[in-house]
Amino acid sequence: MNLVLLTRQDCELCAQFQHELAHWAKGDSLLELRVQDVDADPDQRRRYGLRVPVLLLDGALVCATRFDAAALERLLRPRGPA
Repeated sequence: MNLVLLTRQDCELCAQFQHELAHWAKGDSLLELRVQDVDADPDQRRRYGLRVPVLLLDGALVCATRFDAAALERLLRPRGPA
């Protein structure tokens, strides 16, 4: 599973979000986190630029502005048989 954290330079909220996420994900080898500058991609800047930081899981929005561990856990929880 791929996590992408969209941030912006000199963003204190982004640094705090990244710290909380790193602490939460510590030791989980299944998660791959990539931090990306939202301003480096015009499409992402247009879509998420006013809401950074933004956390995406395999391209889907998990949370924005504040780290939401419960939302991430819900998306990561294995689904039972149908």
